[in-house]
Amino acid sequence: MKEAEGLRLRRQQPRVITEEPRDRLHNGDRTYSGRVFQVTFLSVGGVLLIPILILVLVLESPIHPEPFSLREPPLLEGCWAPNLKLRSAQRLYENQVQGPESITNIGDVLFSGTADGRIVKMVGRRVHTVARLGKQPCGSPEDEPTCGRPLGIRVGPNGTLFVADAYLGIFRVHLSTGEAERLVVGGQMVGGRSLGFINDLDVTRDGRRVYFTSSSSRWQRRNFLHLVMEATDDGRVLELDVDSGEVSVLMDRLRFPNGLQLLPDEESVLVSETTMARIRRIHVAGLNKGGMETFVENLPGFPDNVRRSSSGGLWVAMSSVRPSPGFSMLDFLSQRPWIKKLIFKVLSQEMMLKLVPRYSLVAEIQDGGVCVRSFHDPGGEVAAYVSEAHEHDGSLYIGSFRSPYVAKLDLSQV
Repeated sequence: MKEAEGLRLRRQQPRVITEEPRDRLHNGDRTYSGRVFQVTFLSVGGVLLIPILILVLVLESPIHPEPFSLREPPLLEGCWAPNLKLRSAQRLYENQVQGPESITNIGDVLFSGTADGRIVKMVGRRVHTVARLGKQPCGSPEDEPTCGRPLGIRVGPNGTLFVADAYLGIFRVHLSTGEAERLVVGGQMVGGRSLGFINDLDVTRDGRRVYFTSSSSRWQRRNFLHLVMEATDDGRVLELDVDSGEVSVLMDRLRFPNGLQLLPDEESVLVSETTMARIRRIHVAGLNKGGMETFVENLPGFPDNVRRSSSGGLWVAMSSVRPSPGFSMLDFLSQRPWIKKLIFKVLSQEMMLKLVPRYSLVAEIQDGGVCVRSFHDPGGEVAAYVSEAHEHDGSLYIGSFRSPYVAKLDLSQV
């Protein structure tokens, strides 16, 4: 065989590959590096996470919730259908009042209580201080128990206002002198439990009896979200005999009783039970005294104050809704107390408030829960943190437990 032919045969023989291709080597390098990174990341993460988990488990939760049941929320349709009507409201006295929770009027003069412990009157474009219930300084949660936090406010006979202060008690304010006469001392023991969170009130036409809510004996107003999340059933409705000063319990074991409205016959009061998304009717006089039934069940939001409408119905203010269809965080958590405990171990109330979607809803309803009309502001862009809708002279004056203004909605325009 010639040398050239032998060389050609040798060139055709199969070669043994002893090295990986460069691209496979590079891929292998990346896979190996990625695994090293993952192991390192998980190791470091575990080192940091384990102490945090131990700390969370060791920390005592400030709330001790129990599971409770809410019905499936009603669909937001028909009368409840979302709209933007509440965004037609006009802001009044912006940055002149802070947290005007409740509003009443004498003629065209509006009255409210504010977060700095004052009772104010709003005339024209100006705000005047009528009385101060507590002592300064004011402005922080730590100051509230001494500064006071006036919430519900009503007009009484002979030029007086009746005010429910969350900490300081029930007051009768004489407008002619500005004197604030305390009728009930906040925090006192009644029926074996303290008046820890006085909320709303109403007064009979003769001014001799006052009905009011104590939302909790365990939680104060500055911890209201703790009360909502714990769903404590230690709320009560009480009666004050103004002449004798005697305070008696009319109904207890309510979950966050909030707004209160005396009916025209003055034989029963309506009470919004916020945590349960309903309104109860409690008989305070007559043959059925001491009885209670549900007035409106399964509202699409969590009700605050309730006030009469000019048509004989009720205005109900809700600062948070239960979306349907959609996801309601408070409905979801009602059956999961362990998640609530965990949340309050790591998050403050202020942080929690930011997680609760804002959605302002004001509705007019009739007996049996029949919705007449509703006004919405998704996101609370114009009227935020609504707490009350007070009707006067064809307009709704909308209070807020947090915002620095009063919103006015012209009913003829919506």
